[in-house]
Amino acid sequence: MELRDLKTFVIVARNLSFNRAAQALNTAQSTISARIAILEEELGVHLFDRIGRKVALTDAGVRLLDFAQRMIDLEDEARTYVIGEPSAGGSLTVRVPESLCVFRFGPIIKKFRERFPLVRLSFISCTLDGLEADLRQGVTDLAFVYMDSVTAPDLKVDLLGTEALGLAAAPSHALARKRNLGPSDLQDVPLLLSKGDCSYRRMFEGMLLENDVTPGAGIEFQSLAALKRCLSLKLGVSILPAIAVTTELKAKQLAGLSWKGEKLETGILMIRHRKKWISPMLEAFMELVQAELGRQLR
Repeated sequence: MELRDLKTFVIVARNLSFNRAAQALNTAQSTISARIAILEEELGVHLFDRIGRKVALTDAGVRLLDFAQRMIDLEDEARTYVIGEPSAGGSLTVRVPESLCVFRFGPIIKKFRERFPLVRLSFISCTLDGLEADLRQGVTDLAFVYMDSVTAPDLKVDLLGTEALGLAAAPSHALARKRNLGPSDLQDVPLLLSKGDCSYRRMFEGMLLENDVTPGAGIEFQSLAALKRCLSLKLGVSILPAIAVTTELKAKQLAGLSWKGEKLETGILMIRHRKKWISPMLEAFMELVQAELGRQLR
């Protein structure tokens, strides 16, 4: 595959128009069509569905788009590295739990942006599903998870610190008035759980299972804000990083539950593929994360 053809593919995919792509690249539409045809022939798949004058990505086109953009970005990163242009472009795709990104990563992103103003940053909510494959394939540059350990020979895993967890509910919830809660107190109690911060959730669900506790019918959320809002409406109990509910606890919108069971905490892991090329901007991002989390979690 020629990088020129991949760049053409990305422009067409972003515009969903061969005509607008031709205008953007200042070339003839026939040239655009020819390059896409060459790419489709090389791959043996259709990348676009052409319905009249409209264009839509096929499933194969959707799968290629991320890889094509990464290859284009890699060219920018290589130029940055070779000729030493700190202002050159490129991209980083980072998978990170929502609460970690919201409450810990702000200063990191600000400092990184000041140093690399033209680099595109993409933060994706981190679930464990498909994470290892994405790191191996280069779709994801770097990942952070709430876990104590990850075992995979081709992944480099660094423990950055420990995050305190806590149980929370509405102040008017019956368990908010009870002292020294244990696993058995959660029998038949609905759990409101985060899909994006799922690693510590699995730990907690495992703890309940070991104690033969069956919670009530739960609710799963992609959004941390939605989860906390429903907690305040007395819809159940949740386990969350303590830092994620600090504001709501102070405002008495939520109440922390008194827990007598085993200590609730989780490690924060930084994960990358061992063979991943560490570009200057990726190295800088990792160093900023280590320094800032080291300061925050002291």
